Amino acid sequence: MLIKTFAGAVNGIEATTITLEVNILSGAKFIIVGLPDNAVKESQQRVDSALRQVGSRIPGKRIIINMAPADIKKEGAAYDLPMAVGILAANEELPVEQLKQTVIMGELSLDGTLLPVKGVLPIAINAKSEGFTDMIVPAENANEAAVIGGIRVYGFRHLQEVIAYFREPQQGTPCLYTHPLPGTARNAVDLFDFKEVKGQENIKRAMEIAAAGGHNLLMIGPPGSGKTMLARRLPGILPPMTTEESLETTKIHSVSGHLQRNSGLISLRPFRSPHHTISDIALVGGGAWPRPGEISLACNGVLFLDELPEFKRSVLEVMRQPLEDRKITVSRSKFTVEYPANFMLVASMNPCPCGYYTHPGKECTCNERQIHRYLSKISGPLLDRIDIHVEVVPVEIGKIGGSEEGESSETIRNRVLRARNIQNRRFENTNGIHCNAQMNTALLKKFCPIDKNCRKLLQVAMEKFGLSARAYDRIVKLARTIADLSGQEEIRPEHIAEAIQYRTLDKAGWGR
Repeated sequence: MLIKTFAGAVNGIEATTITLEVNILSGAKFIIVGLPDNAVKESQQRVDSALRQVGSRIPGKRIIINMAPADIKKEGAAYDLPMAVGILAANEELPVEQLKQTVIMGELSLDGTLLPVKGVLPIAINAKSEGFTDMIVPAENANEAAVIGGIRVYGFRHLQEVIAYFREPQQGTPCLYTHPLPGTARNAVDLFDFKEVKGQENIKRAMEIAAAGGHNLLMIGPPGSGKTMLARRLPGILPPMTTEESLETTKIHSVSGHLQRNSGLISLRPFRSPHHTISDIALVGGGAWPRPGEISLACNGVLFLDELPEFKRSVLEVMRQPLEDRKITVSRSKFTVEYPANFMLVASMNPCPCGYYTHPGKECTCNERQIHRYLSKISGPLLDRIDIHVEVVPVEIGKIGGSEEGESSETIRNRVLRARNIQNRRFENTNGIHCNAQMNTALLKKFCPIDKNCRKLLQVAMEKFGLSARAYDRIVKLARTIADLSGQEEIRPEHIAEAIQYRTLDKAGWGR
């Protein structure tokens, strides 16, 4: 008897429906076709052991399982459950009516327990779009799949429960999406508040501008000046995630296997801080069978690269295209996958090998050649893609011991939200553009007109500092954000002047 069950395969962060055709014929062989990987081929042993735990077994006949479409690679153990259900139905041990409208995913342990799988959210979204009404997943994935609504999700812990459901579908209880408990969504952010930062008003201002416009930021300063401390407080002043951003971020983490069990939509903006020994594939994504890298896991959040010159140059250079296009395309001989990479880059570095080139109280032991070589580890094209370069100077001892608190993250965040609201209205009819940093050249001309005085000021800066055309555009974008923060519609010379000062590494003579 020929039976069809339905599952899903993930390509990038999008899913495709996989049809498992199970046919039992005379003979004695178990065959899986349709481009399965080793984990799928090994499913026979897991399925057979699990079936025996529920009083059944794989029939001693010729069983052919075709996984269509055959040109898509099927990997992992998530096809165990649809295979087991298909074998039971083909052997007339289960009714088949419910199978036509149900997507089934789950890994089987030898005792029949259902184990959680990766990529459930994009598979659920695809199942809903293709008209499936029901979805069966392991209990630990049920809340993740139930996020989207419009499809009945059933979470089970054992194969016996799945069998009981198909025999009496009316007895099944769909899973309802459980929202995070009130007050837990911002706990991680509340641990780091700007009110605890003494001094550093210029850095706070730069970070406020970066958050308001989605701009990339580089901090240069000696050891102990507070670069990492400040970076960790940046997510606390970013605007809350939209529903679309939460869905996109959750899909990426679901595909990569980083989503916590029994979790729903990710509501906190990611903060990723990889070590400088990271490889280029781990950073941008890839591998024999590609997985999202750190730049995708940081999508809609912050990617913090501490001690930037310590990263391998090849690792840093692969970020150039994602920083510009806000996506990463991983190509292989037989397929191509695309991952979102819409992140804010925040990086920090010392001004020289010993770290004390700009320290007001400690003498630098490096010569000019060493300083220049150290700064040259960061290429010009990469620096061009970082909007804000700002020097971090150590805080005076007297201020550190003071009791006066600075502005809280909540206060700064309110100003950032007002600026973002202005940008939301500005780009409401522009697809894929949500903040000033994402503007292309055409939008720059439309939304950032500058008068004669501003243009003259920019021209002087271009000639004096030797700025590139890309740096010119980024200064104008920064000026637009600064104007938004001040609530002004027009870009004025003072906005341009402040934006120019955030190009520290473009200044002639730095490190020479």
